[in-house]
Amino acid sequence: MYTDFTATDRWTKKQVHCLYEALVVAIATRHADAVDIKFLVGGHPVWVALPHPAWVEYKKRTGKMITDPLAIAIAGHFLKTALEAGEGVGREMYSLTVNETLKHLEAVVAEAEAPVAAEP
Repeated sequence: MYTDFTATDRWTKKQVHCLYEALVVAIATRHADAVDIKFLVGGHPVWVALPHPAWVEYKKRTGKMITDPLAIAIAGHFLKTALEAGEGVGREMYSLTVNETLKHLEAVVAEAEAPVAAEP
């Protein structure tokens, strides 16, 4: 759903191609308590950092786990939202809070559970 998508940049009105590239546990690379998810946005690397405490909070609230594909979808949803809101051009890194992560998780789950409209 959010591994290969386009978003319309709010300011330029141009379509920006976003492609998932990597998921890295940030403890190993930058000593951060997060999971870093890399996208190529218009060919440029952009990282979205999701805090590890979001995994714990989601498990506590729902009894479910955030899987790698779900984490990628959360980061992709955030990135698309940021680009379309005009908050994304030129940035290389975003760090989400636990609440922001869970908000985007809820949006991804709602999209996945929404009924598919019948094509005419």
